[in-house]
Amino acid sequence: MLDHPVATVLDSDFNWQAADSAHHLHPFSDHKSLHEGKIRIITGAEGVYLTDDAGNRILDGMAGLWCVAVGYGRHELVDAAAAQMKTLPFYNTFFKTATRPVISLAERLTAMAPGDLNHAFFACSGSEAVDTALRMARTFWITRGQPSKRVIIGREFGYHGSTTLGAAAGGMVDMHRQGAALPDFAHVMPPYWYGYGSQMSPEAFGLYAARQVEDKIREIGAENVAAFIGEPIQGAGGVIIPPETYWPEVQRICRAHDILLIADEVICGFGRTGRMFGSETFGIAPDLMTLAKGITSGYIPLSAVLVGDRVADVLINETGEFYHGFTYSGHPVACAVALANLDILESEQLAARAEASGVKLRAKLAAALGEQPIVGEIRGTGLIGAIELTADRRTRRFFEKRGRVGALCRDHCFSNNLVMRAVRDTMVFSPPLTITDAEMDDLVDRATTAIMATQADVRSEIL
Repeated sequence: MLDHPVATVLDSDFNWQAADSAHHLHPFSDHKSLHEGKIRIITGAEGVYLTDDAGNRILDGMAGLWCVAVGYGRHELVDAAAAQMKTLPFYNTFFKTATRPVISLAERLTAMAPGDLNHAFFACSGSEAVDTALRMARTFWITRGQPSKRVIIGREFGYHGSTTLGAAAGGMVDMHRQGAALPDFAHVMPPYWYGYGSQMSPEAFGLYAARQVEDKIREIGAENVAAFIGEPIQGAGGVIIPPETYWPEVQRICRAHDILLIADEVICGFGRTGRMFGSETFGIAPDLMTLAKGITSGYIPLSAVLVGDRVADVLINETGEFYHGFTYSGHPVACAVALANLDILESEQLAARAEASGVKLRAKLAAALGEQPIVGEIRGTGLIGAIELTADRRTRRFFEKRGRVGALCRDHCFSNNLVMRAVRDTMVFSPPLTITDAEMDDLVDRATTAIMATQADVRSEIL
């Protein structure tokens, strides 16, 4: 039982810190250490800035969790949600029914998508979209009379969500240790040239990394492999940008061995890479594509799986009932918000803007930090990027205690009211696609302050 009255968001004198510690379990957190400190309570947002309950103005260099593409405070999305809630707040898409927003969004997404991705299935999160795509891939092969084709090949540092299937497909070993390791999943090295490229050129390494997929297929047997899943750019894995030679070779390998190719566009989709989809940026023609995050700019939960004709034709004409779906598949309010969000993305040409802004932002970061001893590489595509912190930039040697320097830098960022995420010792960023030149200057100034403070700590042997 609660020992205090339930608070409302307008209560200014309520002890929000204590209530959070007592009752709220945060995602991806060491709860003991989290509650020993003080959390930041976000109360508002506008453009690229957040506001907390202490009145701090925080530059959100991560667009929430890679998702707030059109920036905060867009009344068009609020109005779209309100209008749909007044008309039809909810109905499901089971029982031979649909709503106008879900039909409109399916039509629009398939028209936008590359290749023959002509059908859409909706869910609520990227994790659910990935689970759906994996179920579809396995169902496809079962229907085709090849039930042994069950194995999903993913990549080290790949992130495909937190549901059990998605986490098993991903390459995050800590998640596997906590119950997400499953049979019929395998993993290969990522196309991480900075970390694994040794003395190879990026072009040679791209081919080398891609051919690890073929080696794994041969080890398992193509007759046992259902699909390869990969993000065009591995976001949560540290913004691992593949060399240009990587994806064409992966695609050739999948086609040669009759393996379905799943592009996880949960982060890369909707303009983040400078094109509407990361698959366009890298010339990928996937059989299935997962979408979330930028589909509504995070204003309301929604995800989708776009399904190519080869898979869709089998599911529609041969499978019979597909025993999969969610109460909120194609929620009409979420679909209405997505349609309004796509209007903004297209009318403001935010994909093209992201490409141009990304070039500027990386140039500004290089000018400010490119010669600092702790900075090994500044990389990016569109408005997703990373600053690699290394012990020796000349040899690309990492710090011995991986993640310690990154965590320190993240804390310096937070102290300086900047949100950047640490992945191992790599600082990653993905600001809203609406970020202006002045706001980029602000981001660079705050990042420089944090990284210089981190460098001073390393030099003083605090670590």
